[in-house]
Amino acid sequence: MQIARGLKALRTRADLTQSEVAKLAGVSVGTVNRYETWQDRAKLRIPTVRAIADTCGATSTELDALTQLVRNQENGWWMDHPAVPEVMDPLMSFEDVAEYEHVFANALVPGLLQTPRYALALHEAQDVRTTADVITNKVDARIKRQSILERSPALHLWAVLDDSVLRRHVGGADVMAEQIGHLHALAQRPNVDIQILQFTAGAHAAGSGGHFLILGRDDAGDPLSSMNVVYLEIHKRGLYLDAPGDVQSYKLMFDYLRSQAADTSVSLELLAAARQEFTR
Repeated sequence: MQIARGLKALRTRADLTQSEVAKLAGVSVGTVNRYETWQDRAKLRIPTVRAIADTCGATSTELDALTQLVRNQENGWWMDHPAVPEVMDPLMSFEDVAEYEHVFANALVPGLLQTPRYALALHEAQDVRTTADVITNKVDARIKRQSILERSPALHLWAVLDDSVLRRHVGGADVMAEQIGHLHALAQRPNVDIQILQFTAGAHAAGSGGHFLILGRDDAGDPLSSMNVVYLEIHKRGLYLDAPGDVQSYKLMFDYLRSQAADTSVSLELLAAARQEFTR
């Protein structure tokens, strides 16, 4: 998506048609269109991206930025993992280059914050008629994805969790106590903020909407290195939005959710109290 938007922006700046770019770059018009519309993302290749960008007058910095985006996509551990569905490939590619991720969860603990036992209980409930080894691979992929929180520089994760996330029993009392304890520990890390949206807050900015993520990287000096993407989680598939109006709408929604949720200090106390409920 970021590569597609970058290539299209370069062509627009150069005032060229797709046909003109194809002829000058030595590729087909269909190839230019596929790359600009984010089709066949797993088949994007560095030489083709460079040829199209170079034809459109990209600077060396812009070429390097686009090349790095393709390289990150090709070399990510998730590309060859048997349990990572195709719809999740872009999300992990975006997380790999994002500076921050904002998450609203209305029912379940977000993947980046799950313990192995919580993730296992979820997959056992969701993936009916699935063999144990497949479920094990899915749990492994989910936990491996969390390494993004350990990188340097660290991804800043800000999560707003609805009260129901702490009340829904997933995997039994022991699993929940462990999971909430894990949230409490993570919330004290410098790159993780967790807020609880209490039931007492009443109606809130997300309305009846579900789980969503906002991934971003802001670089005013180099627009091609900037990124703003919204990911909406839907059963068995995901929806990615990067139109400026859509992204701004979700950013505003998240800002309101943060203001309606308990602050981070109070949320730590709420997490500690919720964990106690499962250890009685």
